[in-house]
Amino acid sequence: MNFEIESRAGAYAVTVERGGLGALGRLIAALRRGAPSGLLLLSDDNVEPLHGAAARRALGELAARAGTIRIAPGEAAKTVATLECVCRRLAAAGLDRRALLVALGGGVVSDLAGCAAAVYQRGIDWIAVPTSLLAQVDAAIGGKTGVDLPEGKNLVGAFHPPRAVLIDPDLLATLPAAEWQNGLAEVIKYAVLGAPDLFQQLAAADLERLRGDAERTRALVERCAALKGAICSADERDQGARLALNLGHTFGHALEAATGYVAFSHGAAVAVGLVAEADLAARLGLAQPALAKEIAALCARYGLPVRAPGVDVQRVRSFLAADKKRVGAAVRFTLPLRLGEVRVVEVEQVDAVTAALEGLARA
Repeated sequence: MNFEIESRAGAYAVTVERGGLGALGRLIAALRRGAPSGLLLLSDDNVEPLHGAAARRALGELAARAGTIRIAPGEAAKTVATLECVCRRLAAAGLDRRALLVALGGGVVSDLAGCAAAVYQRGIDWIAVPTSLLAQVDAAIGGKTGVDLPEGKNLVGAFHPPRAVLIDPDLLATLPAAEWQNGLAEVIKYAVLGAPDLFQQLAAADLERLRGDAERTRALVERCAALKGAICSADERDQGARLALNLGHTFGHALEAATGYVAFSHGAAVAVGLVAEADLAARLGLAQPALAKEIAALCARYGLPVRAPGVDVQRVRSFLAADKKRVGAAVRFTLPLRLGEVRVVEVEQVDAVTAALEGLARA
C-alpha cells in the first residue's frame, strides 16, 4: 500500500509493505538527486540490536558512509538534553544541509529524529522507519515532532514532515506484548473517532490473535495509517480536522506529565484519557454514559488501564492548565459523542473536569 500526505513542504509518500525494510536504500535513491552528503541512523538501545544490521544492509552502498546514534529507550529519553546530544552528534559527523537522518524505532525515536532534523542547521531531511505499532499507526505519520519538558508533554517541537515513511509490519514480530498494548490504545482511538466497524472488529478479537496474524496486522496498520494520513493532508498544522486526533490525549498527556513520564506509557495514558474524556462528554450532556463503559471494556480487553488509581488529581489539573491546546482559561478537549463522531470542545466547566479527573483516580 502506498499513499501520499500533503504538506506545505510538498507531498511525501507513506509505504506499508511487509518486508519493506529491505527497500530502504532504493527508497532513499528514489527520493534524492544523488546520494545524501551524509547519513545517520537514529535508533535506541532496544531496537538497534534487533533491526540495525538489517537496516544497514538495506542501505546498500550508502551503508559505508552511514553512522549510528543510539539513545536510551522510553519516554524518559525524549528530552531537550537528548535532543542536544543528537544534534551534537550530527555536528560531530560533519553533516550539512544535504544530509539525511533515518529514524529507526518507535514513537520516541520518530519524535526526536524529526525534531533534530527540524532544528539542525535550520532543517535537514529525515525518513521515518517505525518499528512499533504505536509509531506505525500514529507517531511516525504527520510531521509533528517534539520533546517533553518537566512542565508538559511535547512543549518543544516543530512541524517538520519526513521525506518518506517506510512501514514494515513484519518488524512488529519482535515487539513485546506490552508494546502491542501501547500501540493498540492509538488503534482504539481511531476506531472511536472515525471507524466504528474497526471498533467492532477489535471487540471480536484479542491481543494474541492480532499478534499471531501477520496479514491481519498489516491490514490494521494500513487502515490506521491511511486514516491519519487523510486527516493530516486536510489539516497539517492542527487548525481543524487534525484536532480530532487529540482524542484521549488531553487527559492522557496531563497524566503522563503529572507522573513524571514513567508511571504510564503513552498508550496506557491515552487509554485512561479515552475513558475519562468519554466520561467528561457524558457529564457535559454530549454523550450517553454507556459510551465510556463501552470504550473502557474494549481497552480492558487488550490489557490497557482505564483508570489511574490514587493519582494526584490537583497535579493532573495543573498540567491540564499548561496544555498547549488550551484557549485562555478553557481547556480544549476532543470529546467522543458516539462511536464514529467526535467534537472539539473548549471546556470551562471546572466542576465537570474535576469530576472526570476524580473518576479516573478512583480504584
